[in-house]
Amino acid sequence: QVQLVDSGGGLVQAGGSLRLSCVASRGTFSNYNMGWFRQAPGKEREFVAAINRSGGNTYYADSVKGRFTISRDNAKNTVYLQMNTLKPEDTAVYYCAAHTRGGFFYSAIVDHRQYNYWGQGTQVTVSS
Repeated sequence: QVQLVDSGGGLVQAGGSLRLSCVASRGTFSNYNMGWFRQAPGKEREFVAAINRSGGNTYYADSVKGRFTISRDNAKNTVYLQMNTLKPEDTAVYYCAAHTRGGFFYSAIVDHRQYNYWGQGTQVTVSS
């Protein structure tokens, strides 16, 4: 049973930056594709970014492309989301998730139902 603990959220002004972290325990972290999703009040959970097992391939939602960067350190069992130039519409609870089955294909990776394990979420609030 993989356990994920995400952290790093907070309150930041528009244009600011935050770095989220997600540490995995149990299981073999390097076997999992990892993703970040977010959910704002009253909205569906949406895909933000994902990174494959080796860290050599990534996907981003159009809304964050060029502003957010996902990375991972398999030696530390950690995945990161560097968020720059934050906007008020980025306000949400952010969740990391592990995708343990199948390849790194876009149609699966952006679908939250394809992920087996989830962090508890970390709140990001961007003030205008």
